[in-house]
Amino acid sequence: MSNNRIIGLNIRWHSSIKEISECHWKILTGDQVNPFFRWSWLAALEDSNSVNPNQGWQPCHLSLWRGERPIAVAPLYLKAHSFGEFVFDRPFSQLAHELGLNYYPKLIGMSPLSPVEGYRFFIAFEEEEETITKIIMEAIDSFAKANGILSCNFLYVDPDWCMGAEKLGCRKWINQNSLWLSNGQKNFSDYLDRFNSNQRRNIKRERKSILNAGVKVIPLSGNELDVQKLECMYRFYEDHCSRWGAWGSKYLSEDFFRGLSKPEHRDKIVLFQAYRDTDEEPIAMSLCVTDNEKLWGRYWGANEEIPNLHFELCYYSPINWALENGISSFDPGAGGLHKLRRGFIAKPHASLHRWYDEDLNLLISAWLNKVNGLMINEIEAVNNELPFRLNTTS
Repeated sequence: MSNNRIIGLNIRWHSSIKEISECHWKILTGDQVNPFFRWSWLAALEDSNSVNPNQGWQPCHLSLWRGERPIAVAPLYLKAHSFGEFVFDRPFSQLAHELGLNYYPKLIGMSPLSPVEGYRFFIAFEEEEETITKIIMEAIDSFAKANGILSCNFLYVDPDWCMGAEKLGCRKWINQNSLWLSNGQKNFSDYLDRFNSNQRRNIKRERKSILNAGVKVIPLSGNELDVQKLECMYRFYEDHCSRWGAWGSKYLSEDFFRGLSKPEHRDKIVLFQAYRDTDEEPIAMSLCVTDNEKLWGRYWGANEEIPNLHFELCYYSPINWALENGISSFDPGAGGLHKLRRGFIAKPHASLHRWYDEDLNLLISAWLNKVNGLMINEIEAVNNELPFRLNTTS
């Protein structure tokens, strides 16, 4: 894609992550970046055709160079729709339509198909972050205006990055997700002790019903994973999505799941398999991603309707695994107020937006001023009604 020069720096736009070397990407993101922003993860989405222009995701990454040395990268995509973002911007698209504006394509900054907090521009540590961030924002604005793009949207942003981006004209939209925190808990008994007596009995009853159904859950990770197990996970994922019809959100291909068995991925994957005592094949599976400090719940599916099996595979077993492995937090994925009765708190997450039409910008900005306060109040109210203590001593 085209290159531009700003104050002696070279800006490059890339139609594939393959145009940026993995080595350069790693230098900028660092070893501690969460798995969803690793070069290998984003490349796997492209290689498996889960993310490509035909799916409405055109990679449009920006890199900033000083000579032959990369000093920053911004993961970006041109979107022809709003699916797979988990920040539901239908009010924005409706308003744009009423104003006679084309809402699509739009620029999106996120790890595709993953509502995972952590988006930011990745900048070399020796550079002045505020200056480089401003240069990248200006380059994005110029690109958007030159190509008739109405908006740029950074989703699930890193909280530490958010304030600096706001100072450069981004407008914040606050939404809600769920999060479990270990808070010094050492085992599942500690986890249960936080709850009031009624909910503690309920959780024990839900877990016991799985045992009474003759079902056991086995976690697998690292070298225990192979192509066959990931193919099986894909079949559960595919079947689960198909049950929701047009709302099924089946975005990932079988090739993507197969690829998770490769060494660069499998140390970050945890599969939870549910078996009946008499069966050799699992009746249900869930897939989580970890960086050995945090855990993220992603996909699940089952070929039997067993009460409470979803809670066991997607919440209780992952929490138990997290406690056994010293994991500090567990993000179970988007949606579902039922999570809040099982040890998760409501937590705000922010997206940041830039609109390149003055009327649209003024109208949405006024709306955000109201709804953000309402969302903060809602989160506070939800957390005041939780059936467990928010803070415990270790």
